[in-house]
Amino acid sequence: MAFKKKLEEKVLDVDASMQGSLVFKDAVNLRINGKFEGTLETRGNLTIGQSAMVLADIVGDNVIVGGRVKGRITAKERLTLLPTAMVEGDLYPAKLNVAEGAILEGHCSMLHDFLNAEELARYLEVDLNSIMEWANSGRMPGQKEGSSWKFERKAIDSWVASGKIER
Repeated sequence: MAFKKKLEEKVLDVDASMQGSLVFKDAVNLRINGKFEGTLETRGNLTIGQSAMVLADIVGDNVIVGGRVKGRITAKERLTLLPTAMVEGDLYPAKLNVAEGAILEGHCSMLHDFLNAEELARYLEVDLNSIMEWANSGRMPGQKEGSSWKFERKAIDSWVASGKIER
C-alpha cells in the first residue's frame, strides 16, 4: 500500500510596507496585506488582500486580487479578481475569473497552451531575437512548423524554472 506524504504548506503573510523584488522558486502561499512596490515572482498562490496597495509587475501561478494593484500581472494558471479588486494594468492570465464589482482598467490577453515566437517574447519579457536564437540552436523546447516556431507554455515554464534561460 502506498501512502502520499502531505507536503508542508508554506505560508507567508505580509502586512508591511515593502519595496524591491520578491522571488520564490518553491511553491508558497503568499498573502500581501500592506504596501508593496517592485516585482513579485511566485509559485503557488499569491493573494493581494483587500487592504493591500501593490505597484508591481507580478508573475505567479494562481493570483487572487482583493485590493489595489497597478502593474502587469501574468498568472500562469488562474487570475481571480474579487469584488473589492481595483486593477490598473495589463493582464496575461491562463484562466480569468472576475467577480461582479471588480474594477479593471487595462488590457487583457489570455495565455494559450501554445505560443508563437512573438507571444513567447512578450511572455518571457525578452527580445524576439533571443527567442529565435535559443529555438534555432535547440537550447529552448519548441517545434518548428514550416518557417515558424510553436512553443508549449508548460514546457517553457519548466525550462525557465530549471534555470536554463539566459537573459
